[in-house]
Amino acid sequence: MNLEHVFVCGHPALDFAATLRARRTAGFEMFVSPERLDAWYLGSGLVDAVSPSQDTDVERAVAVREALYRLFTARRLGAPYDAGALALVNSAARKPAATPQLTADGRWTVATPEAALSSVARLAVELLSGPDAPLLKECGNPECTRVYLDRSRGMRRQWCGMESCGNKIKAAAYRARKKQLRDAG
Repeated sequence: MNLEHVFVCGHPALDFAATLRARRTAGFEMFVSPERLDAWYLGSGLVDAVSPSQDTDVERAVAVREALYRLFTARRLGAPYDAGALALVNSAARKPAATPQLTADGRWTVATPEAALSSVARLAVELLSGPDAPLLKECGNPECTRVYLDRSRGMRRQWCGMESCGNKIKAAAYRARKKQLRDAG
């Protein structure tokens, strides 16, 4: 499977939670190394530079990611929040976050792994307590477990992203219809 990070969920904290793919099946871990965690922080646009992560930073990030996923799922389903997940996310959010600085060339944000993770946790707190929380949806692809923000008209979006899931499902349905027509004829 591709180790490139994708950002299709409409919010950095949701994209962070989606770094364990295909949770219902085998599960595919994107944070396989400190370098992959750092690549996510940079790719997300939350920071412009991050000091190198260590294995302990990856362990902490994975724990916070799993707590975020539990909180997003609970909010989406209207279920109570897990106390342990709340405590872990709030603890991460209490740490100093990445602080953008203004330079002659524009904004520049340098962070430690802890500060970058705090920024993700703070964004999740804002999302879960803000006006966009009712827009949380899970991808309609049975193999995908990404939670995304549905800002479509009438909240009719079904996929986390057309390229990542929508096209796959639509192509499979098309092939199934064609096969059914061939078999019937």
